[in-house]
Amino acid sequence: MSHITLNIEDARSFLNEQPETLQKQVKVLHKMIHDKTGKGNDYLGWLDLPKTYDKEEYARILQAAKKIRKQSQVLVVIGIGGSYLGAKAGLEFLNVPFKKNKLEIVFAGHQMSGSYLNELVSYLQNKRFSINVISKSGTTTEPAIAFRVLKNLLEQKVGKEEAKERIYATTDKKRGALYSVSKENGYEMFVIPDDVGGRFSVLTAVGLLPLEAAGIKTKEILKGAKDAYTQFKKTNLEENEAYLYAATRYLLYTSGKKVEMLVGYEPNLLFLNEWWKQLFGESEGKDNKGLFVASAGFSTDLHSLGQYIQEGERHLFETVIKVSSTPKDVLIPREDQDLDELNYLSGKPLSYVNEQALKGTMMAHKDGGVPNMLLTIPAMDASTFGYLVYFFEKACAMSAYLIDVNPFNQPGVEAYKKNMFALLGKKGYEHILK
Repeated sequence: MSHITLNIEDARSFLNEQPETLQKQVKVLHKMIHDKTGKGNDYLGWLDLPKTYDKEEYARILQAAKKIRKQSQVLVVIGIGGSYLGAKAGLEFLNVPFKKNKLEIVFAGHQMSGSYLNELVSYLQNKRFSINVISKSGTTTEPAIAFRVLKNLLEQKVGKEEAKERIYATTDKKRGALYSVSKENGYEMFVIPDDVGGRFSVLTAVGLLPLEAAGIKTKEILKGAKDAYTQFKKTNLEENEAYLYAATRYLLYTSGKKVEMLVGYEPNLLFLNEWWKQLFGESEGKDNKGLFVASAGFSTDLHSLGQYIQEGERHLFETVIKVSSTPKDVLIPREDQDLDELNYLSGKPLSYVNEQALKGTMMAHKDGGVPNMLLTIPAMDASTFGYLVYFFEKACAMSAYLIDVNPFNQPGVEAYKKNMFALLGKKGYEHILK
C-alpha cells in the first residue's frame, strides 16, 4: 500500500482521454526506464539508489555530521540548483518553526548577490563554522566564487591546517577542479555519482550530509525512499501513483493546459515546491515542449494569485498537496463581543479551518475551469520526505518520456553561461560578442 494517495477525480472531466488508456504505453516506458535503454540512460543511477546506496560512504556521512555538530555553530552549504535545493527542501519540510537548532545551516553559492555574501561573511566573523561545498566540477561560477571567499575567511580565522578539518567537499569521484583542490588539501570528500544528475541527487551525500548534520534522521529518509522504490516498481496505474500522476499531467498537457501549479497549505512545503520546479522544469522543458511549472503557498497566495487562478486564462491546472495530520495545533478562542464574527469557529482547531479552505478552494477552482489533482501525505516527517522525493523523481522520468524528451540533460542552461562568460571576459568566449 502506498504511503501517499493521489486523487485525480477533479481533473478527469478536463481530459480528452483517461489515463487508463495509456496503460500499455506506461508499461513499455517502465520497462525502458528499468532496462535503462531510453534517452539519457547514463543518468539513471538514482533509480535504484534507495536500495543500492553506498553503505560505507553513508557511515562516513554519519560520522562527518557528528563531527560538524561538535566543531561548529554554523554549517555553510555551498551549491546551486540540485546541489542546493534538495537539502534546503528537506530542511524546510522537517523544520519546526521558531525552534533554535544546535547547528545552524545556511546556504551560499546559490546566487551572485554581493550584498548577500558580504552579510554572510560579516555574520560568520564571530561564529565557529564549517563548509560543505557541493559541485560536480568545481567550476560552476556561483558556488566557486562563494567557496573562494568563504574558504579564505575560514583560513584567516582558524589557519589553513584547522580549516582542512572543517571543509567537506561533495564532488566527482575522481576528476574536476573541486576534486583536485580537495585531494591536494586533504578535505574529506563525498561522491556525487557519475550516473546521478544534480536534480536527482537528494538521496546522495549532496542532500544527506547537510540533513544529517542538521540532526535529521536520514535513515528514515532513506527508509521512506526505499518504500517508494518498492511501491513504484509496479506498472499498473491503479497501484502506482507516480505513474498515474505522470499520465494525468501528460493528458492535461495534451488537452491544452500549459502550466502546472504545485500548491500546498503548509509553509514548510514552500522549498519542496522550489526543488520540484527544478526537477520538472529542467527535465521536461526542451525541444520546445513541456509544461511551465509554477507554485504557490495557500492560503497566503489566494490573496495575490487567487483572482487570476479563478478567472484568468484557462491554461493551468493545480496539483495540491494535503498534509493529513499536524503534530501541534491551535484552538480558536471565544470572544464575548464577537466583533470579528468568528465565534462560530470557537473551540475548533486551526487545522480544521485550513482543511476547509483547501476543500473550498479546490471546489471553486474546478468550477472556474481549473483541473485539480490532490496528493495526500500522512505527515511532514523524514520518512514521508524520502517517499515524496522518490515519488516525484519516478513520476518525472515517466512524464518526460511520455512527451519524448531526454529527462536527464539540460542543454539550454549553458546558453546564459556562454554569454555571461563572454561579457566577463573569460578566455575562449571572446567570439560570442562579435
